[in-house]
Amino acid sequence: MTDYRDVNRAAWDDRAAAHAASPDYNVQRFADPGHLSAVVRFDLPLLGDVSGLRGVHLQCHIGTDTVSLSRLGATMTGVDFSAKSLEQARRIAELAGQDVRFVESDVYEAVAAAGDGYDFVYTGVGALCWLPDVRRWAQTVAALLRPGGRLFIREGHPVLWSLDYDRTDGVLALEEPYFETEKPQIYEDPGSYAAKDTVFTNNTTHEWNHGLGEVVTAVLEAGLTLTGLVEHKTVPWDALPNGQMVEVQENEWQLADRPERMPHTYTLQAVKPVV
Repeated sequence: MTDYRDVNRAAWDDRAAAHAASPDYNVQRFADPGHLSAVVRFDLPLLGDVSGLRGVHLQCHIGTDTVSLSRLGATMTGVDFSAKSLEQARRIAELAGQDVRFVESDVYEAVAAAGDGYDFVYTGVGALCWLPDVRRWAQTVAALLRPGGRLFIREGHPVLWSLDYDRTDGVLALEEPYFETEKPQIYEDPGSYAAKDTVFTNNTTHEWNHGLGEVVTAVLEAGLTLTGLVEHKTVPWDALPNGQMVEVQENEWQLADRPERMPHTYTLQAVKPVV
């Protein structure tokens, strides 16, 4: 059986350069010393001050959020399994004038690859769906943190991941699994959320959903203390096709019709207790 990591890595390697060239990521704006990614700007009210802290960004992709956190004064390490993505991340960090360490590693091997004792672990939207075991992820997070360190994750809501994206009648129908499954959902998608007109070669992905209760339970079982859980009515990409979503602020989209019907994303925060 082909390892899910090999399949997914090939897809991300294929898309890295196109994402770095995409207006959605707007990489050239990092030449402006005050520019932050839209994702990090959204996170700031809950994230708070990270200046002087040592952080690790798991599944950092091309590093725009990692570089943004560095600009806020954190000493950042970005971890990703895609070598092509990290090539772009290093280029963006150089463009931004930021000293960021990027480490090539699978998430579950992050401690061995990037060390531990971090003040915070940061994970952005669209990360957990690539992992088969959310409990193992939470255990990795706990191992990366120093006592008193914290987890910050904003993620696509499992309700959003469960929807039938092929409908054209505007009905929100749950079609995909909400809960984590042993076997992945296998998708064939020739495009990309950030490069819709680009033709790619590696288009198969293996993905898993993780219910909100499963994520919270995994964090608690890993020994962390939950300090915050907020559900949001926006998501940082046009998540539903056929004109069902509208952009309400830069790179933040929501249902055009009665957005209060559905949680779009959530932010979870937790702390590793000081023993």
